Amino acid sequence: MLKHTTEIRVRYGDTDQMKFAYHGRYLDYFEIGRSEMMRDNGLPYKAVEEAGYHMPVIETMIKFKNPAFYDEVLVIESRVEKLPLLKVRIDHTITSKERGVVICEGYIELVFVDPKLGKPVRAPEFFLNVIKKYFD
Repeated sequence: MLKHTTEIRVRYGDTDQMKFAYHGRYLDYFEIGRSEMMRDNGLPYKAVEEAGYHMPVIETMIKFKNPAFYDEVLVIESRVEKLPLLKVRIDHTITSKERGVVICEGYIELVFVDPKLGKPVRAPEFFLNVIKKYFD
């Protein structure tokens, strides 16, 4: 399993009238975790695109457990629990660093697409070669 953590701080602009982090921001937080995980493994999105692939999101799910508040540090844990073939599912758990409570859990599923064909394709070898070491 590939597992990565990233810390972020809830910005004032991320909060709503109730002083909670706005629910729409959590997909942004998932993307931050996913992007940093890929970057730290030598697979920034820019490199994926330069290799001739796009990775659109095809499914998301979030289950909210507790609110996050302005200026709170959140720990985003991102996990790839299954070696991808056509789709990549990245599970996320966001936890409050200060309070130690789970804020939310969810996942994002992406698919590899050849932009010339406009169709899904299998996970490219360069991608699999980087992450397969986590699945021995």
